[in-house]
Amino acid sequence: MANLTSAINVQVDTETKNAAINVLNDLGLSMSAAINIFLKQVIKTDGLPFPVVNKKPTNELLEALKETYEIEKGIKKVDTYASRDELKKALLQDE
Repeated sequence: MANLTSAINVQVDTETKNAAINVLNDLGLSMSAAINIFLKQVIKTDGLPFPVVNKKPTNELLEALKETYEIEKGIKKVDTYASRDELKKALLQDE
């Protein structure tokens, strides 16, 4: 039996389409492949499927990772404490 395909014509605003294409390209998927995945998941879940997302780190996380790297490599110097009491004393002095 031949594997027949059918065309689907969907109207989407240009900005949404272009943004989706960029995300899908990052995921290595074509628009057609993504729609096929979506439809197969609709069938398997008997409803709307789970989200397929490309999560991006927040600016706060990127800054924290940079700071961690700098501390680890000795680029940024930080205070160290030998005990919890020493840390507590230093924190209370800052008030």
